[in-house]
Amino acid sequence: PPTEEPHVETFSAPSKPRLYYTRPPLKADLPHVQKRWPFILAFATLGVSAWAAFLLFATNQEKLSSSVVKHIMQTVRDNEELKEMLGDAIRPEPAWYLNGDPWINGSINLPQGNVDLSFRLKGHQGSGTLYFTSIRKGKGQPFTPLRFRVIGDDKKVVNL
Repeated sequence: PPTEEPHVETFSAPSKPRLYYTRPPLKADLPHVQKRWPFILAFATLGVSAWAAFLLFATNQEKLSSSVVKHIMQTVRDNEELKEMLGDAIRPEPAWYLNGDPWINGSINLPQGNVDLSFRLKGHQGSGTLYFTSIRKGKGQPFTPLRFRVIGDDKKVVNL
């Protein structure tokens, strides 16, 4: 018979899982990945800004080429009182940011019967701001001009 007593293992605490293998040592640290959201945000902001600028440019070109603005300019060029105030060769004053085209403030909404415009005029003697407002009271009726005047830079007012 064996002279030694058998080895008895007692568990006094919960068991702890052990690694099955040892991890290999790292040769070098992993590269730092930069955050991408600042670039995405910058490109999104740039894209929305370019889209808004194009939309503003396109609507201004649409106003500039409308029949209302062409008729207003023809009326302004034929008016003798304006020729005395601004001089000959009256034209819309160009804006540098539109590559020589004027900026037209306001709106032209013919289906609803509203036209409200203002833009700068320039002649060889001076310049001023043209204001034009016209409404249509009912469908099928003609437009009624409410305001058609030019206020010069010298504060002289010419009502057309």
